[in-house]
Amino acid sequence: MKYNKYIDHTLLRADASTKEIIKLCQEAKEYDFASVCVNPDYVKLCKNQLKNTNVKVCTVIGFPLGSNTTSIKVKETTDAIANGAQEIDMVVNISWLKEHKLKEVINEIKSIKKACKKHILKVIVETSLLNQADKINASKCVLSGGADFIKTSTGFSIGGATVEDIKLFKKYVKNNAKIKASGGIKTYPEMLAMIKAGANRIGTSRGISLMQGK
Repeated sequence: MKYNKYIDHTLLRADASTKEIIKLCQEAKEYDFASVCVNPDYVKLCKNQLKNTNVKVCTVIGFPLGSNTTSIKVKETTDAIANGAQEIDMVVNISWLKEHKLKEVINEIKSIKKACKKHILKVIVETSLLNQADKINASKCVLSGGADFIKTSTGFSIGGATVEDIKLFKKYVKNNAKIKASGGIKTYPEMLAMIKAGANRIGTSRGISLMQGK
């Protein structure tokens, strides 16, 4: 089985240079990854680097805290798509989720999904900050909001993806949404375990080493 199309080849460091982003795109083309995932200011560059390829441009919205207002997240999304983004990874408002303001969470997801138009929306729920009930609620909100994916983590909080969380999400979203495992996936066996548990996409800055580990 080919695992390259599971990988969102990611570089979201604040100090990522133009040279590094160009290298990221070159690697993504070489390995034919699903996408590159970059901060919004690099979307145009990646679009140009990846033209005439099957590698998509993914960017992040409300990153990494999720605490921007909905109107700002919608504007970010509209701007990113105008610049060439094909996939949007938004950070949910985590305090809303934890305070059971689920209607607000769902409405925000719906607003951003509308701004995405035909493009894929992934909702980052930052599992390391959630208890099990929160994770179940997050799954339900993602489905109610019409998002395409639920995503575990930003990679910038206190923890990342776990097999247990992937299994939990799979139980509740079933085949009605896909799952992206992201944060702390360092080895080929870890990647395989996530996929076996139900992950459809792997967000990682270690795409090359994971492929070489095969």
